[in-house]
Amino acid sequence: MSPNDILRRVRYIFDFNDKKMIAIFKQGDRKTDRTEISNWLKKDEDPDWVAIYDDDLARFLNGLIIERRGKKEGPPPVAEKSLSNNIVLRKLKIAMNFRSEDILETLARADLQVSKYELSAFFRKPTHKHFRKCKDQILRNFLKGLQLKIHSEKDTSAKPKESPPTPPSS
Repeated sequence: MSPNDILRRVRYIFDFNDKKMIAIFKQGDRKTDRTEISNWLKKDEDPDWVAIYDDDLARFLNGLIIERRGKKEGPPPVAEKSLSNNIVLRKLKIAMNFRSEDILETLARADLQVSKYELSAFFRKPTHKHFRKCKDQILRNFLKGLQLKIHSEKDTSAKPKESPPTPPSS
């Protein structure tokens, strides 16, 4: 997946407006403006479309972690120069405070079954013999499942609670 696709999907999943996006980038130590974000979010065919670099997306994901989990003691996280799907998945896992079971449930929402062992291979060091590269299909389905999870939670919290039926009067 391209960094622009990831940024577009994350914005949609969390329903961030431009002001919120700018604030998240700022928390990730990257100053940006509405025009730049708008150009990153445009479709690839649009003449004003601009590719977002991996280190900028990494700063956004770091900002998302800080936004959702709070600032950590010590120096701010360093943005990676090059992002892989494995790193994006790991950063989203951290931001959402997910355990392996939560990720498996999220993938299942998107109708993708992955074993716990397959999943753990995505989070290993690349030099580990059981490391497995996270393919676009896995990340795409994780984002789809996350979208379904978050939007269904919003739908249930937005619905007014039904009042209990009134007992018949005698």
